[in-house]
Amino acid sequence: MHDAGRRSVKRKRYALASALLAAAMLLAGCGGAGGAGGSGGSAGGGESGGNGGRGLSDGGKPGVVTSFYPLFFLASEIGGDRVDVSNLVPAGVEPHDWTPKSRDLVNISRADLFLYSGAGFEGWTDELLEGIESDSGVMIVEASEGIELIPLDPEAEAHEHEDEHDHGHDGSVDPHVWVSPKSMLRMAQNVRDALAAVDPANAAVYEEHYGTLAGRLEALDEAYERELSGLPRRDIVVSHQAFAYLCRDYGLNQIAVMGLTPEAEPKAQDLKRIVNFVKGSGIRYIFFEELVSDRLARTLANEAGAETLVLNPVEGLTPEQEANGDDYVTIMEMNLQNLKKALQ
Repeated sequence: MHDAGRRSVKRKRYALASALLAAAMLLAGCGGAGGAGGSGGSAGGGESGGNGGRGLSDGGKPGVVTSFYPLFFLASEIGGDRVDVSNLVPAGVEPHDWTPKSRDLVNISRADLFLYSGAGFEGWTDELLEGIESDSGVMIVEASEGIELIPLDPEAEAHEHEDEHDHGHDGSVDPHVWVSPKSMLRMAQNVRDALAAVDPANAAVYEEHYGTLAGRLEALDEAYERELSGLPRRDIVVSHQAFAYLCRDYGLNQIAVMGLTPEAEPKAQDLKRIVNFVKGSGIRYIFFEELVSDRLARTLANEAGAETLVLNPVEGLTPEQEANGDDYVTIMEMNLQNLKKALQ
């Protein structure tokens, strides 16, 4: 890692440690009174506003805090109006760029349930969760539990850690599990079970809501199976390495411009290799994402004589998507249409 990268990591760890200390002082001063608003919002009114406070202890709804959008979606769909869900990462913010603040630790500590994806995606969780008192009462659930994780290639992992500084993922597996509908269905089961565990009185309601959501996810999975299986091309060039689970489950192959995070800068020889691959393979589209700059994808496309299309890893919604009522399923449906166009 370069010296600038080391300094950046130290600054980020110092900022998180400072946030944990500030949160501990705030919790000590406030005790357990009152709810805490989530920085990302609540299920009742999109991702704006909300109450992440300890609801069950006050005879109210369970308070659920989620680490980023896919889990907010699952908790909101399965919990419905029986839960108060707040999301840590605001709309329009790339999760790789987000760092928790002291109020986020307060919100988690006061919640009944904290849901995070795990598999190393949220690199801040270990340190953050160490700051939560053991007697806080919050149930902590890693939603990727039970999914067969994809190991990282050792050479690619070494290259990744050389280039990415303070936004790196922890561990040796690809953490982008939710990008496949098959994995998302397993995560939905874990969220259902977690909600039933913290609020057994409404377990039947959560089971019913899960059944409705599972129907949507199964239909999405079937559409991917059916509509991608007969296409002549199998290679997709993507802006960052977020689609391994999608590719594994539906027989595709990703060629990533950048590594596991959008901030991992590609080397010049890697860009040249990708341009040559696109030209030699007759690939017509290079995919980019909506929450990060499309500059590099467009530059590569121009160099290779290709065009660009959106392939959304659904790490978060833009404010416009929120306003339009889009969700995980509708965005994945749009992804499918763009994949079909690129793979014809």
